[in-house]
Amino acid sequence: MEKIINIHIEKLPEGVYLATSDDVQGLVAQGRTATEALEIARDVARKLLEAQAQRSGVINLAAISDSFDYPLIVND
Repeated sequence: MEKIINIHIEKLPEGVYLATSDDVQGLVAQGRTATEALEIARDVARKLLEAQAQRSGVINLAAISDSFDYPLIVND
């Protein structure tokens, strides 16, 4: 079942993007673009959630509802 993880993206003064999440403890990813930071964050989240499931067997994330907004990133 798919779940939603909220990700916060911040552009750092160095020009790179930092992705963090309050939903997955320890999730921190950095990329040259927002898209790259999100791709890395997805991989990190999978690994962290797998480790959490092995330790406790419980993952508390919100299920995807029938409708939700998703920001699509495009290049101009």
